[in-house]
Amino acid sequence: MKYKILNSPALPDMPWQEQPSGAGVIPVWRYTENPVIGRNPVSGVARIFNSAVVPFEGKFIGVFRGEQTNGIPFIYFGRSDDGLHWNFDEEKIRFTDGDGREFMPPYAYDPRLVKIGDTYYAIWCQDAFGAAIGMASTRDFRTWTRLENPFLPFNRNAVMFPRKIGGKYVLLSRPSDSGHTPFGDIYLSESPDLTYWGRHRHVMGKSGRWWESVKIGAGAAPIETSEGWLLFYHGVTGTCNGFVYSIGAAILDIDRPSIVKYRCGTFLLTPETWYEERGFVPNVCFPCATLHDAATGRIAIYYGAADSYVAVAFTTLDQMIDYIRENDAAGAEEHEEGRR
Repeated sequence: MKYKILNSPALPDMPWQEQPSGAGVIPVWRYTENPVIGRNPVSGVARIFNSAVVPFEGKFIGVFRGEQTNGIPFIYFGRSDDGLHWNFDEEKIRFTDGDGREFMPPYAYDPRLVKIGDTYYAIWCQDAFGAAIGMASTRDFRTWTRLENPFLPFNRNAVMFPRKIGGKYVLLSRPSDSGHTPFGDIYLSESPDLTYWGRHRHVMGKSGRWWESVKIGAGAAPIETSEGWLLFYHGVTGTCNGFVYSIGAAILDIDRPSIVKYRCGTFLLTPETWYEERGFVPNVCFPCATLHDAATGRIAIYYGAADSYVAVAFTTLDQMIDYIRENDAAGAEEHEEGRR
């Protein structure tokens, strides 16, 4: 391997499918059995999408956006032997406060999941008198303790780094407004204790490239590599038929991740298949998680499709980093720390 995945164990049993012959220039290919989660997956839930998975005790677990049949989204827990076939708890995840009392948000959606040390953290969007970020921690996936909301409204698309940087927890987010935000850049914030957040830095914003000309948002938890933090994110464009969500990628500086080393000028995936183009919200590819194997450099990208399904795509670390570097479109402003 040309590049290395750092501080991450080997994951030989992760989902994988070899790159098909005659594939295109972009080194990302869809799982041929997509979608891996279809409609009406559990009683009372019409659709699962925009969800996150991690390895756990030789198998896989995940936190899933479950759109209930009453239209209110909540987070559900799922288990899988192979990362492709999933079983879900019928009851939504029950959150408690620090004293063990039930503490449920009015709604919760688009969760991410990351392990830092011996603790797992779920991060999602919820109502806090406006769209804001919710957080909770667990060590056993049986009890979940809510943490303080890191930011005031309005904010979405929060993603934590999988380790402390400079002794601080680090979070990516997208400040927004009260509606379906027609704008948005990725920012970075730090915390010594997961309660107080500051040292906010601009990472990168939308671009003049058609597929990310309206807004962008962080996707899966960044992957630590020998070249920097590999970040998959979504880019949004506007059309006469509404927004279109595509998947892009960038590499952030390992020690100062508000600095963008490389930013791919092309999308990696854009809606092209029936399950991406046709659904409750058409034309959406929305990345929320990866599984990756340090021994082989294999990467599986989990993404929501058309706000109706969960799908998987594959790449390898060497192919991805080379492709990002060869198609780098990062500007001078992105190479700066993002402080003004």
